Amino acid sequence: MAQLKTTFAELTLENPIIVSSSGLTNSVDKIKKLEEAGAGAVVLKSVFEEQINIQAGSMSGYGSPEADDYLGAYVRSHALTEHIQLIEETKKAVSIPVIASINCYSNSEWVEFAQMMEKAGADALEINILALQTEKEYAYGSFEQQHIDILNHVKKAVHIPVIMKLGNNLTNPVTLINQLYANGAAAIVLFNRFYQPDFNIDTLTYSSSNVMSSTNELADRLRWTAIASAVVPQIDYAISGGVQCGKGAVKAILAGASAVEVCSTIYQHGAGQIALMKQELTEWMNDKGFESLNQFKGKMSATAAGKTNPFERTQFMKYYSNYEE
Repeated sequence: MAQLKTTFAELTLENPIIVSSSGLTNSVDKIKKLEEAGAGAVVLKSVFEEQINIQAGSMSGYGSPEADDYLGAYVRSHALTEHIQLIEETKKAVSIPVIASINCYSNSEWVEFAQMMEKAGADALEINILALQTEKEYAYGSFEQQHIDILNHVKKAVHIPVIMKLGNNLTNPVTLINQLYANGAAAIVLFNRFYQPDFNIDTLTYSSSNVMSSTNELADRLRWTAIASAVVPQIDYAISGGVQCGKGAVKAILAGASAVEVCSTIYQHGAGQIALMKQELTEWMNDKGFESLNQFKGKMSATAAGKTNPFERTQFMKYYSNYEE
C-alpha cells in the first residue's frame, strides 16, 4: 500500500497536500474542516506589510506626529494580534503542521513579528517577497539581495524552519535558491502568484483578470523545480500554482518537490478535492509499484534527464523544427 508521508521544511506531513495562504485559512473553523478533509498542513492567511502600512498611513493627520505615530502603531499591533490569536487557537484545534505567513517587501519590523509568531506556536514561517521591480535606475541583483537580507534577519530571530516563497520574476531562480539555502532557508516554494490586472474597455476602468490559477501555470513550476532540485538538492521544494488534481501532485513530486500548495482547486470544488487528490496520487503509486513518495521524487528532474535537457531552449528549437502545418 502506498504511503503518502513526506518531509517538508523539517516538518513531517501525513501527505504532501498543503493548503496555501488564502481566505481558506483565515479562521480556526475553516482550518479544522481542511484537516478533516485530509490536508497535510496549512499556511495561515498572510500578514501583509503593504496593507498594514496603508492602513496605518490612513490614520495620519490628527494634529501631531505623536498622535499619528500612536495610531499607526495601534493599527499594526491590532493586525498582528489577530494573526497571533489565529496561530494560538489553530494550534489548539488541529494536529497538522501550522505554518505562519508574512507577505513583505522591506527589511523592517518583520523580525519582531516573526518572533511573536514562533512564540505563539507556529511550526514554521513562510515568507513571501512579492514585488515587481519597475524602477528606472534599478540596481541589478538588489531584489535578490533583498530576499537574502530579510531571510538573514529572520533566521537570527527565530528557531523554527523558514520557508521562502518566490515570485517568478527572477532572472535566475537557481542562483537565488542556492544563496537562500546557504543562508538557512529550510524550503522553497515555486511560485507565488502575482495579481493579474485587466482593463474594462467599456467603462475604461481597471479590473482584475483571472483570480484562480489554472493547470496552464503548472508547466513553468515544473520546469524550475526540476532544474533547481537537480542543482540544489539539499533544500526542500513545494510547487504552488497550477496543481488542480492528484495528477498535478504526481508531476510536482516527479519534478523534485516534496509537497504542493493548493488553493484555487479547493475554492472551485470544495475541501473534498483534497481526498480526491490523495486518492488519485495513491492509485497512481500503486499502479507504478511505488510504496513511498521518495521512490519517485525527482525521477523526472533535470538530473534524471541527463544530457537531453527537456527544460531548456534546445528542446524548444527541436520542437519547432519538427513542426509542420
